[in-house]
Amino acid sequence: MLETLLNLNPERIAVTELFGAIGSPARTTEYIRMFRAIEENKRIRALVIDIDSPGGGAGPSEYLYRAVAKIARKKPVIAFVRGTGASGAYMVAAGATKIVAVPMALIGSIGVISMRPMLYEMLDKIGVRVEVTKAGRLKDMFSAFREPTEEERGKEQALLDAFYNRFVEIVSEARAMPAERVRELATGELFTAAQAKDSGLIDELGDLDTAIDLAQSLAALPERKVTFMKPHRGLRDRLLNNVGTGVVDGVAWALESRLMSRRIDYRG
Repeated sequence: MLETLLNLNPERIAVTELFGAIGSPARTTEYIRMFRAIEENKRIRALVIDIDSPGGGAGPSEYLYRAVAKIARKKPVIAFVRGTGASGAYMVAAGATKIVAVPMALIGSIGVISMRPMLYEMLDKIGVRVEVTKAGRLKDMFSAFREPTEEERGKEQALLDAFYNRFVEIVSEARAMPAERVRELATGELFTAAQAKDSGLIDELGDLDTAIDLAQSLAALPERKVTFMKPHRGLRDRLLNNVGTGVVDGVAWALESRLMSRRIDYRG
């Protein structure tokens, strides 16, 4: 009651970022924990997710999508695409109440891909053999050290088809679009935000302020109070990141110094 009278902890809009590839188990867990905290926090009345990501792993992408969709069932969620919202990142955005994107953002890439380098010819040239011991005929079906068999190609394609069908199902349900219409758009291609809006893949064109204003409107908030949030990172990860940054900075400084000295020599 006192907090309400003094406006010490006003109802607000949370804004978070989803940048870079999706897939790291640690990073996915951090996001899930943050989304769960936002879902349970009654003072947070809406969420804006600022997205610039090419997507990533199928499993982690759906995990994040489901977490976003859970929040959207309780409070407005606006996905804002500033650069790229492709593949798994678009899947995550689809869990939101509305999707906003800058006009020149890239949207879509609804599809599934599997790639691996085939190393056996290179290894053969340098005289390296790889010996595999396995139990289970298909245990090494994704091996990079030999050509896949026709059976293995068929099995892999069946897996990709299952993931693809699930992707189409998610977009169809989330965007209230017929599955056949989604399949027409699910060629793996990217669309401009303007094209995506015309196709029904997103709702509005605009910037981050547009997304925040929409969140405020849908949440019926009288004031535009915004809190910027990031996934919690453990002390170990923060220390390692700081050490890594220090090493990179040191190497960069040394290289720049040597390059500068060479420039001076060449000019002389």
